[in-house]
Amino acid sequence: MQNKQTIEVRDAIRQALDEEMARDERVFIIGEEVAEYNGAYKVTKGMLDKWGPDRVIDTPISELGFAGLAIGAAMCGLRPVVEFMSFNFSFVGCDQIISNAIKMHYMSGNRFSVPIVFRGPNGAAAQVSSQHSHCIEALYGNLPGLIIITPNNAYDAKGLLKSAIRNNNPVLFLENELTYGLKMEIPEEEYLIPIGKAQIIQEGKHLTLISHSRMVDICKEAAMELAKKGIEIELIDLRTIRPLDLPTIADSVRKTHMCVLVEEGHIFSGICAEVGFQIQQHCFDFLDAPIERVCQRETPMPYSKMLEKETMPTKERILDAINKVLS
Repeated sequence: MQNKQTIEVRDAIRQALDEEMARDERVFIIGEEVAEYNGAYKVTKGMLDKWGPDRVIDTPISELGFAGLAIGAAMCGLRPVVEFMSFNFSFVGCDQIISNAIKMHYMSGNRFSVPIVFRGPNGAAAQVSSQHSHCIEALYGNLPGLIIITPNNAYDAKGLLKSAIRNNNPVLFLENELTYGLKMEIPEEEYLIPIGKAQIIQEGKHLTLISHSRMVDICKEAAMELAKKGIEIELIDLRTIRPLDLPTIADSVRKTHMCVLVEEGHIFSGICAEVGFQIQQHCFDFLDAPIERVCQRETPMPYSKMLEKETMPTKERILDAINKVLS
């Protein structure tokens, strides 16, 4: 019988880093404020004291520089974990990610692998305005050679990060600032979660509701409210954006015949657009109603708390979309 511990998401991520650094001396952490300051969100708290400055490395404010340094280290056989203080800042270093990290294996004719993880908070937090609120998964999702992981909770964050660090390909590991403090019971013993496998959070027969990252929690609230009316929602957490677990999605839609997609990012060219097309392509004959999407509105993120709420997907907007499909 497994022993259990109740920890926050940030602590689960730290455990994954710590365990992998103990298992493999090639793993190291690099980024802004990851060492002396214990990380902007205290994910790397205590890691400098335990592992020293050779394996927990503070950098200048130069994403292009330390992303390139880490990619070079990965090509030489190390396994870097790069922390972006916000994934909005990855745009400063995106040439290294796009032109080198995800293309080097192909361009070198299999001579180089780039086993690197880029991790940090993605999406909106609380009143951090438009330049700190991007959801970047759709932007990077267009690029072959990149794995994109979006954990929702402490259990997934730990198991998926350990798998990401062991993977021989570049990985974007997208956390969310607003979930770092959420607690969950997880095993004390080591475990891994396979990359590319979605999770059915709850089974249902009336409609399939698909989401990822923090929006899964909002979808849970909507599903619980509908359950009071006897409407059984099948809720799927994608967990991994790329590779996409199409079999799990398709099996659910073929069972319920209806689908609503939810994401924190924008609706145009978003993850929901791709998932919706895949469902139409593979499950068209099983759909009894058009697919609905609930996404961030097509505007830069406002600073105002009231306008921020109006811009983001909410339980009410999700319920409206589900009722529209069911009607």
